[in-house]
Amino acid sequence: MQMLLRWLLSAVAIIITAKLIPGIQVASFWTAIWLALLLGLINAVIRPILVLVTLPINILTLGLFTFVINGLLVMFASSIIKGFGVGGFLNAVLFSIVFSVISYLLNKFLN
Repeated sequence: MQMLLRWLLSAVAIIITAKLIPGIQVASFWTAIWLALLLGLINAVIRPILVLVTLPINILTLGLFTFVINGLLVMFASSIIKGFGVGGFLNAVLFSIVFSVISYLLNKFLN
């Protein structure tokens, strides 16, 4: 039950983030639900591998390269999910930052 609620909160955070950032388009709430599922899977499977592979670059940039990885993963998700559009790489990075903050705040509100 808790996992389902967090999934729905992630979808709400996606909708809110899309309203705040002009270059992001989300067609419907169902699109946001599928995007939340895909981003969760990407963050659980692909992101740790990419962080490990790019560890030397991450160390040199003091962890700032992680923003690049997050932006690339959001752009990857936008190529898979129909109805989710990203206006460019900087919008994808901004989306990942704002989405993380809003998702954190919503989950804190839940607890």
